[in-house]
Amino acid sequence: MSRFDVVALGELLIDFTNNGESSQGNPIFEANPGGAPCNVLSMLQNLGNNTAFVGKVGDDFFGRMLTERVKKQGIDVSGLLVDPEIPTTLAFVNKLPNGDRDFSFYRKPGADMMLTADDVVSVKDIIGNGEVFHFGTLSMTSFSVEEATRLAVDIAKNSGALISFDPNYRAPLWESEKQALDAMRFGFESCDILKISDNEVELFTGISDVEEGARRIKEKYNIPLVFATLGPDGSMALYKDMVVKRDGFINPDTIETTGAGDTFCACAIDYVRRCGIKILSEQQLEQCLTFANAAASIITTRRGALSVMPTWQEVEEFLQK
Repeated sequence: MSRFDVVALGELLIDFTNNGESSQGNPIFEANPGGAPCNVLSMLQNLGNNTAFVGKVGDDFFGRMLTERVKKQGIDVSGLLVDPEIPTTLAFVNKLPNGDRDFSFYRKPGADMMLTADDVVSVKDIIGNGEVFHFGTLSMTSFSVEEATRLAVDIAKNSGALISFDPNYRAPLWESEKQALDAMRFGFESCDILKISDNEVELFTGISDVEEGARRIKEKYNIPLVFATLGPDGSMALYKDMVVKRDGFINPDTIETTGAGDTFCACAIDYVRRCGIKILSEQQLEQCLTFANAAASIITTRRGALSVMPTWQEVEEFLQK
């Protein structure tokens, strides 16, 4: 089996994003392929990586649509399984007046939650052939898929892969905040590369100063490289004794922020995979953050994420403006 640059495990779903109103004044939602881990892989493919996805969809129209779109992006779907009974997970994303997003999930259960440890064993050759393994917490919201996720992380670690983790916290999907924090803790304990948002830093540490909170997470869990995103204010990287910050790009054409964090995460993974994680300079981290911030800004001008990720050339042209 050929070796993959990045393998990701987790949710693959339909993001129904608000697309205006009908003539009757009813909200119109567009069915966009989504799910954070696969969004990350889609951007990684655009940056020239060879990727594979492990997850589960339903045996329904949406599951078939997702499979076709993921294939179209060039992502290997040998590890994308189909549940014959449970429908594909759906998420409705509504933009609030303040720019934040409100999520409504149809996932009690959803097919992505049906991934089992036995499923992971059946695709272990895929997981064990990745240079980087990426996951989040949404594949840990119920026992079966949590067991599958933990096993996959073990397989990846034992194969020598770098482990990348993005909590991607979504409050409605957890029975309790404590359960979510426990899943985050597992991710912190396991990862070499952490991408975390400002609100997740505060949720986990109780500290509103993002730099201080991210530093505490990095030091407590001995994480080699932490990327903290600050929404429109940009991002920072904490590496060894360095803290490198870059401003974000305020884009007047922004329509929604779905996928911005996933786009940033993919760019960060790509840079580290190409340059290595052992010796990174301040200048290299600045380059990484600048490129990732620019890519994240571009995706905010598009509805959806997985099918409309920017190309390397688009990001370079954006930076040259």
